[in-house]
Amino acid sequence: MTTTPPRTVLLTGAAGGVGAFLRASLPGYGYRLRLADLKPIDGAESLVFDLRDAAAVREAVRGVDAVVHLGGISLEDSFEAVLEANIQGTYHLYEAVRKEGTPRVVFASSNHAVGYVPLVGGAIGSAVPARPDTYYGLSKAFGENLASLYADKYGVETVSLRIGSCFAEPRSVRMLSTWLSPGDCARLVHAALTAADVGHTVVNGISANTRAWWDLRSARALGYVPQDDAEIYAEGLLATHGPLDPAHPDARFIGGSFTQTDPHHCV
Repeated sequence: MTTTPPRTVLLTGAAGGVGAFLRASLPGYGYRLRLADLKPIDGAESLVFDLRDAAAVREAVRGVDAVVHLGGISLEDSFEAVLEANIQGTYHLYEAVRKEGTPRVVFASSNHAVGYVPLVGGAIGSAVPARPDTYYGLSKAFGENLASLYADKYGVETVSLRIGSCFAEPRSVRMLSTWLSPGDCARLVHAALTAADVGHTVVNGISANTRAWWDLRSARALGYVPQDDAEIYAEGLLATHGPLDPAHPDARFIGGSFTQTDPHHCV
């Protein structure tokens, strides 16, 4: 069962990589987008503001029917930077949503919220408890818990998407398991915006990958029907890079290299 699609959606972090994909695809589902980022964006309705500015965040939320929250730091950084942009910024977003009566948020969480979960024992569902691998992953675990609080206390519904690797094509052998295609990203966000009675639901965000490490049942329950599979890129990636070393963190943990002391890339 689905709800009536929201008409106007605030898309934070709209200038980023995933934001660019959704800017192009979500209008095709009937959404009118209000774009927001620290950087100017070409668009009929775009805003430039900092998530640390609570008043500006509330003004951006005013009048929208839902929020897709991608905004914040998308890589590991100092705790102080992550605290301000991702933790305080997400709190400002939820306070604005609560005060303005916005009923639905789609929160871009990450596999790094559960990065230290080992890759053993079959497909991993979205009910595993948080085991963040970085300050960045910690901020995503905080966002999921904040969404849970606001669902229970204030009735703000959220679907938290533990996004894997959302790129036009998978860039590594590891991404044969973690890839979320741009088309499937839009399908997943649309399902998260329109599914009924979600409360706070956490789902894994990948395509229908043959080599998937994560279970998609909770996402499919929302109405998500992935159509892409990274396997079409397998031959080329394996020829270039060879198979994953089973002793390397990329093959041992959900968070891959982020479980190392000095992670430098997000996959």
